[in-house]
Amino acid sequence: MPSRVPLPLAAALIVAAALIFGAYWEATYSGTVNSAVPSKFTASGKTFQITDFATTNDQRAKGLMNRVVSNTTIMLFVFPQRGEYSFWMLNTNTSLDMIWVDATGDAGRVVYVIDAAQPCSAASSCQVHTPNSPSNYVLEAKAGFANANGIVVGTSIQFS
Repeated sequence: MPSRVPLPLAAALIVAAALIFGAYWEATYSGTVNSAVPSKFTASGKTFQITDFATTNDQRAKGLMNRVVSNTTIMLFVFPQRGEYSFWMLNTNTSLDMIWVDATGDAGRVVYVIDAAQPCSAASSCQVHTPNSPSNYVLEAKAGFANANGIVVGTSIQFS
């Protein structure tokens, strides 16, 4: 005769499994557009390595604050849905280019660019940069990156 698991124990096991799965899902996919956050992108025939990622609200709020930014630093901000996301340069150590990208799957196009956004040290003195089109990705790189690589509004971007 097969043994049966008592109903309270079965319910507890189901709840435990759901909690474990939920924790795994939150840790793995929280704040991301999809499960495959790109590590590279190609624009104007050149491929670039993404060095830093911001996929959660906390990571997006921190961005490149108080960080040393080199000529190869590229941060990708990933948003869970398309929107007009504003950025500022509070406590950033250098001027940055900001590139808003509207992407579906692995392909997108640049919808807004700020060249050489200036850092600020007090929230009251920070300029807020808001795109005029929705996007779901924002790239930040050292000032001059967009110009040096021919990245302007309308540029096609391929993520991989």
